[in-house]
Amino acid sequence: MLIRHTALLAACALGLAACQPAPETAAVAEGPRVIAATDIEAGRYLVLTGGCNDCHTRGYPQSGGNVPESEWLTGTGMGFHGPWGTSYPHNLRLTVAGMSEDDWVEMLNTREALPPMPWPSVRAMNDADKRAIYRYIKSLPLAGEPAPTALPPGQIPTTPYENMTPVMPGA
Repeated sequence: MLIRHTALLAACALGLAACQPAPETAAVAEGPRVIAATDIEAGRYLVLTGGCNDCHTRGYPQSGGNVPESEWLTGTGMGFHGPWGTSYPHNLRLTVAGMSEDDWVEMLNTREALPPMPWPSVRAMNDADKRAIYRYIKSLPLAGEPAPTALPPGQIPTTPYENMTPVMPGA
């Protein structure tokens, strides 16, 4: 870091640079975050490596990830059924279409919702990364339908679902 700043100052002194810090040295939120050429590229990377498509993209895990990007994050009617009831992965394209970037970050920082969404992990993510995901999703065209409404415990879904009820052998 010291070498980078020293080099920047030397270049400015020689009139060889515009005396502006590189984007990665600009003030950012504390903590680790993804750096890419654009926020949209960072968001795409986070969606891809964070497992978002595993639930929010129809057929993604079953196809080994061979789903066109044009279909990513459009939600699915496949429910996740467990002791909490049945939850459905939202169509994130429709979700971000109806909210501001600040509202998105606030939701990801405060929401307590149903499994299997890994809310503790999402809340631990840097706000800059949450904004990058929002910007990536917002860059995609609207597509798909809203997810079905979650069902309460004890109600059996009429949609396809994965049973995530723990089974205790011998009990």
